[in-house]
Amino acid sequence: QVQLVESGGGSVQAGGSLRLSCAASGYTTSSYCMGWYRQDNGKARGEVARVWPDGRRFVVGSVKGRFTISRDNAENTLSLQMSSLKPEDSGMYYCAAGVRYCSDASPDYWGQGSQVTVSS
Repeated sequence: QVQLVESGGGSVQAGGSLRLSCAASGYTTSSYCMGWYRQDNGKARGEVARVWPDGRRFVVGSVKGRFTISRDNAENTLSLQMSSLKPEDSGMYYCAAGVRYCSDASPDYWGQGSQVTVSS
């Protein structure tokens, strides 16, 4: 079992930057894929970014060039550096992890979420 705890959310003005962090604890976390999902106003959660154990990274097209996902395997931490933020980036951000997630199944583990609000 894996536990995930997010931090770093908050309110920023458009054009600003914010860095989200996720601390993971549990068994063999380094073998999992880890990523970030976003949910806003009752919409379904959508994947924002993912990182594989071998370092491969993915970010959704709407944030490409502005968001960067990174992982420290030794410390079992995950980060999302968000720059040039837009109001449409607002939402609840969830840290996620899992083995099958590496092959595009839904993540097995979720954090509690961290709110990000971008004002114009």
